[in-house]
Amino acid sequence: MVAIWVGVRAPTARSLSMIEELDGVLEGNGQLGLPELRRSLQELLGGPSATGRVLDQHRLKSCVYRLHFEVNGCVRSLVVKRLEPSIARRNQLVATRWLPAIALRANGPPLLGTAAERNGKCVWHVYEDLGDWLLDASDPDPERVQAVVELIAQIHTRFAGHPLLAECRLHGGELGIYYYTSNVRDAICSLEALRPPDIALSAERLALRDRLLERMYKLLDEQPSRAQALAELGGPETLLHGDLWTINTFVLPTAHGWQARLIDWDRAAVGPVSYDLSTFLLRFPPHHRWWILELYKRAVESQGWRLPSARELNLLFDTAECGRFANRAIWPALALLSDRAEWGFDELAAVEQWFETL
Repeated sequence: MVAIWVGVRAPTARSLSMIEELDGVLEGNGQLGLPELRRSLQELLGGPSATGRVLDQHRLKSCVYRLHFEVNGCVRSLVVKRLEPSIARRNQLVATRWLPAIALRANGPPLLGTAAERNGKCVWHVYEDLGDWLLDASDPDPERVQAVVELIAQIHTRFAGHPLLAECRLHGGELGIYYYTSNVRDAICSLEALRPPDIALSAERLALRDRLLERMYKLLDEQPSRAQALAELGGPETLLHGDLWTINTFVLPTAHGWQARLIDWDRAAVGPVSYDLSTFLLRFPPHHRWWILELYKRAVESQGWRLPSARELNLLFDTAECGRFANRAIWPALALLSDRAEWGFDELAAVEQWFETL
């Protein structure tokens, strides 16, 4: 990840606290809610009596920054993230309610504080910086992978049948057959609308749209059989992370071994474990996937669960992936319709390529 330098404003006489340049944090970045964020940072760093300075600021990705401070003689690193209010609420519930309910508070995002923009347009989250302990998918270390897989299995098995699932569904949504069906139907509606006179299509682009539509209608025809497979083989509904890329998995060394933590629960929802498993396994090279799946199988079997056969799992994984790909076809089609965004056709071509390599 390439860090982008964000300049620190020179100190002023009207600082929020004795921490120099705190009132200039993220200045000039066009972000909303900065006064509220700065007040939250002041409280977290010790209040008005704390002394120190901002050492540096780096943008990690859109709306996510790493901040380094020297406070009372100690160096501290925090990560701040700007979120839509509903997504902020979901992440807060994960960190403060849902994971603690299954005794896994220490394995979730290290949320320290929140700061809502005064008009409710966004919410900032402040996290303890976990450092550079991301799980490496290209060359996975077996012990670190095992720590993550066992944590995923614990979340899945402990939350199955949990009374808080209703709350998870309310604030997160559903990632089972409804997700598949609604995305396929919405993709069909969006792609069908890409036709003259609403939008000009070359022969090549028309062919691309028609191929995607043909694929979507085929997926819609397969919905009953896929729904039956999920009902019979998918197992109980549980809490899902919803975006189990390895960039959201940290494995930190402790005195008692490796500790896994899952961050960025923006897409947390309720559904079958196959949704999380397919996302996670596809991040790894094919020759690693089997032994990683075996780790998960052993972890859930110790809790009395039995996974379907490999052939049956592949069908469930395919349903999850097809639902995700259908979702990714919706938004470029809508961008083409509303904004005539030329990049939309490139995105649709990429979606077709994903389907072909599935």
